[in-house]
Amino acid sequence: MEEQIDAGTTIGLVTLSVADLAGSLEYYTRRIGLRLLEQHATAATLGAGTQPLLRLVEQPGARLVRRATGLYHFALRLPTRRDLARMIRHLVDLNTPIGGASDHLVSEALYLSDIDGHGIEIYRDRDRSAWYDAQGRFQMDTRPLDVPGVMAELTEDEPAWNGLPEATDMGHIHLQVADVAAARQFYTEVLGFQHMTDYPSASFVSAGGYHHHIGMNRRASAGPAPPPDNPARLISSEIAFPPAAACQSGIRHRHAAGVAAEPVGDGWAILDPSLNRVIVRAIATG
Repeated sequence: MEEQIDAGTTIGLVTLSVADLAGSLEYYTRRIGLRLLEQHATAATLGAGTQPLLRLVEQPGARLVRRATGLYHFALRLPTRRDLARMIRHLVDLNTPIGGASDHLVSEALYLSDIDGHGIEIYRDRDRSAWYDAQGRFQMDTRPLDVPGVMAELTEDEPAWNGLPEATDMGHIHLQVADVAAARQFYTEVLGFQHMTDYPSASFVSAGGYHHHIGMNRRASAGPAPPPDNPARLISSEIAFPPAAACQSGIRHRHAAGVAAEPVGDGWAILDPSLNRVIVRAIATG
């Protein structure tokens, strides 16, 4: 693909299957702080403001399957460092297990797992000027989070916790793939993302110079097989294009590359080389 996708391209709705919808809703609303936007008998949609971020689909008996392609984690992006501090205090107040806390130079992040084992990242970005070293080279790393420094953002008169800030969005998604090189080629040459950097067994791509909209690794995916039909799994993730014309152009590029695009709702569904389902759609601008 010769042209890169629009700089305003973002990650949209992430859809997961869960074993117990009621239990998952309790976790995501009370502990994570998402708001219930819509609910049906076996599915619910959650967001921070009015923008849908996460959709849960109940599949009774679903269970976590290790060593398969699919979700590594989805990542909720907070507006400020103070919001991250408030999140940490809230999680501690509820005795919610935190699986990890890292400084990636570009961002500061917490890592959790929901009741089905789905990976969650909650993070805040540093200013883009901090993403580059003195020589202007982009840099990402994984270092211990300065938790005392983050918590120093809080004041004595902090208001009571009232859920995630309305400006919270889906900052990125990190996928488990069968072959990192093949996945990177798909997301750059077919979808048009820009390659940003690599870790051992992992790669990161973005639109508009962001540190990453999509991460991909094979640390927990031993082979090419997707999970079986009954796991708690990633059903789909969404890539939202700002201009409709760019989305239509992108679909033409994907057809030219031999990638089938199936109409679904107001977008198209495609499969990456690891059979992760991606929904691409246009979003209104202006």
